[in-house]
Amino acid sequence: MPSPTYTTHTLGEAAHALAAPVCYQLRPENNWFPDLDDLRNHVKYNPQISGIMLINPDNPTGMVYPVETLRQIVAIAKEYDLFIIADEVYNNIVYNNEKTVPISDVIGDVPAIAMKGISKELPWPGSRCGWIEVYNGQKDERFKKYINSILSTKMNEVCSTTLPQKTIPAIMSHPEYGNYLAERITRYERMSNITYNFLKDVPGLVVNRTNGAFYMAVAFEKGLLTNRQSLPIDNVEVRELVEGLVNAPGVSPDKRFVYYILAHTGICIVPLSSFNTDLQGFRVTLLEKDDKECERIYQTLAEKIGQYLKS
Repeated sequence: MPSPTYTTHTLGEAAHALAAPVCYQLRPENNWFPDLDDLRNHVKYNPQISGIMLINPDNPTGMVYPVETLRQIVAIAKEYDLFIIADEVYNNIVYNNEKTVPISDVIGDVPAIAMKGISKELPWPGSRCGWIEVYNGQKDERFKKYINSILSTKMNEVCSTTLPQKTIPAIMSHPEYGNYLAERITRYERMSNITYNFLKDVPGLVVNRTNGAFYMAVAFEKGLLTNRQSLPIDNVEVRELVEGLVNAPGVSPDKRFVYYILAHTGICIVPLSSFNTDLQGFRVTLLEKDDKECERIYQTLAEKIGQYLKS
């Protein structure tokens, strides 16, 4: 699976495999596109690998997989007799003139699973209804058994999503649904460009424009963050709390950074190292609805990053 990545996937894989997840690298210096040579080498030299996972559009980076990249990943899977898992929960949230396709469009005869859901495209708190689509499920006997084991496990669960299952067709076939989704996508595009324009010229950052989903991942240049940098915190109680947290053993420099940003500015961001990566950086969301507030947030963040790096 990719790195950085959504940690529910890596933690789930580690729990089921009783082993550390094997990850190919997404490269911030190349628009967060996957390093296909790295992916191929991981597959080639780890014969225990059975499948390749991707998230398209990606969480946490907001990268959108080009169609040709998807084709190359499918080709690697075919060459090494692997299946593909594609997390496509954001597949209809793409903007800035970028384009992608669902894995079903390029999968050919390779076995695959696509994971779908309404929790992002249709924000409905409490209704996190998802489903899988299986392609070429009968082609490989081992893959067929794998799918059957998933279905058997799900049928043993007692939690039901009957309400969203019944209402999804009515919602998504409504004549205004397309306009509703287009309005949200237009807003995410606007916020992605505001965010990018404020952060792209900050020295020491590797910034890529978000083109899908509603996240942006920003990496610091290697070695730029240290365990000595800080920002002033006026509230004594908050300062003592933060100093206790950041000086604990094993705290990564980017976690230290986000604690100081939160305490100094009130802006909450997430350390990039929490997404199963050695990269130091941070992830933000594009969910702010007010343009002026978004500008204030990222102008402030850009200024404070510069101040933090000089401290």
